[in-house]
Amino acid sequence: MQRQPAHRKNPARRWPAVLAVAAALVVVGGGATGVVWVAGHNSPVAGPAGPKQSLPFDVIATTPSTGQVPSATTITVSFSSPIATHSPMPTLTPQVPGEWSLVSPSEVEFVPSAPLVPDTTESVVIPGGSDGMVSAGGVRLASSTTVPFSVQTGSVLRLQQLLAELGYLPLSFTPAAPLTSLSQEADVQQGTFAWRWANQPASLTSLWTPGQMNVITKGAIMDFEDQNGLKTDGVAGPTVWAALLNDAAAGRGDANPYRYVYVSQTQPESVTVYQSGSVVYQTVANTGIAASPTAPGTYPVYLRYVSTTMSGTNPDGSHYSDPGVPWVSYFNGGDALHGFVRATYGWPQSLGCVEMPPANAAVVYPYTPIGTLVTVN
Repeated sequence: MQRQPAHRKNPARRWPAVLAVAAALVVVGGGATGVVWVAGHNSPVAGPAGPKQSLPFDVIATTPSTGQVPSATTITVSFSSPIATHSPMPTLTPQVPGEWSLVSPSEVEFVPSAPLVPDTTESVVIPGGSDGMVSAGGVRLASSTTVPFSVQTGSVLRLQQLLAELGYLPLSFTPAAPLTSLSQEADVQQGTFAWRWANQPASLTSLWTPGQMNVITKGAIMDFEDQNGLKTDGVAGPTVWAALLNDAAAGRGDANPYRYVYVSQTQPESVTVYQSGSVVYQTVANTGIAASPTAPGTYPVYLRYVSTTMSGTNPDGSHYSDPGVPWVSYFNGGDALHGFVRATYGWPQSLGCVEMPPANAAVVYPYTPIGTLVTVN
């Protein structure tokens, strides 16, 4: 039998040495390992790994994005990668009560605890930069983003419901069911209107139509504006809606009883004052002469003076100026309820105003705050 040469080794015995070298490389590498392949073999061994890559962090969607939205709207912002739990949150300008929260790893949601004010513009501000939002991987949002959107104009019907609930109308409103969220306060509710007092004069009840702007609603808005220190124009803009919703949330109603004034042009002419559905005062009065009549209709009181100077032009073209006219409540242009000394009362003598004996006008004046309806018929 031929013997192997003495210098030839068995190749299988080299593997322990190779593995030992590989192990030494792992130790020298500080423990950061990857997978490498030894040439000529199919078995992987550990080797150094590359640096860990962070995912980009960008805003990919907002809801709403643009356009008009209902008052009870939930706001969401979605990102391209998960958000850190300690990340700053977006904000709303103007501020709205509510709370931001994570609804998925990469999306935040704002649920308002109060309605967005009708007819306003809101902006979602998503903070970026060094103090901005940050991803779970530690990447900051590069720059801030602002997304504006508009809130729909408030419904006339809901406006009337709120005014009735707060006592500014001669009607009450009873919702069919309570709200499930305060954010729905600006939304139309199902329910019923009813006159607060029985046997109201037809001159008042005939003016009411739910869901349509009318002089009863305008007078109520002016009363509300006056009590809240707002411009008394009878227009329910964003400022009125904001104040009205605040009062509704606080349960803060009309501080005044409901008043109404009826001017009869049937001779002897008279003024009848209603408060909370009942007649509280009557007096004789004068309305305008044929050349300068008092316009029939219903109007809200818009300006008042304890005493003022009235001036103008007579039908013959001459000028008049009457200082110290007392207890004046303007309701239609230059027409006003006021006191004026005449020899007699009960028939047309004025230039359009409704004149009363000064002592009687002093009684009527406290019943005619801004927004009080005056019907001339």
